[in-house]
Amino acid sequence: MGKRTATVKRATKETDISLTLTLEGEGRVEVDTGIGFADHMLTLAAFWAGFDLDLTCKGDLEIDSHHSLEDIGLCLGQALSEALGDKRGIVRVASAKVPMDEALAEVVVDLSGRPYIVYDDALLPDIIAGDEKDIWREFLKSFAYKAGMNLHVRYEYGQNGHHLLEAAFKAMGIALAQAVRIGRAGVSSTKGSLD
Repeated sequence: MGKRTATVKRATKETDISLTLTLEGEGRVEVDTGIGFADHMLTLAAFWAGFDLDLTCKGDLEIDSHHSLEDIGLCLGQALSEALGDKRGIVRVASAKVPMDEALAEVVVDLSGRPYIVYDDALLPDIIAGDEKDIWREFLKSFAYKAGMNLHVRYEYGQNGHHLLEAAFKAMGIALAQAVRIGRAGVSSTKGSLD
């Protein structure tokens, strides 16, 4: 099997995004969204997944970060779905828990083809790195739906918003690394297909 990779481009009146994702990577990440904290989170997820990610986004940041993060989620999800192809042989389901100082987050993924997200951000402060916490729900929702992924993110405890999100993005990377791994014969479903 060759490298599983995908390139996605998206240009709207709100964002202009170019993204290349390689699943059999070395954790080489080049991210420039214009949002420093988002660059940090995306870099963590890709690095811990072992993916190579090259991503640029020029968005309407004069409004806020919402459109950029939502559209990045859409593009990243599309790239993951395309890179996985028919998903033959993938492990499919995985989870990870990661601590970050006082915070602990758990992420569970199922690359089933059926999108769903469970995300409770009650522990997060209203504002993180200058943006409302809701942009992270929108990013994860967009990512999960375009990837065709069942995604559960649980913040178990913690006080610092940066630490909570960092733990979640590292955990997501680790879970994705396991879920995309080729470790089975055929399709990981008793019904014989994923969707």
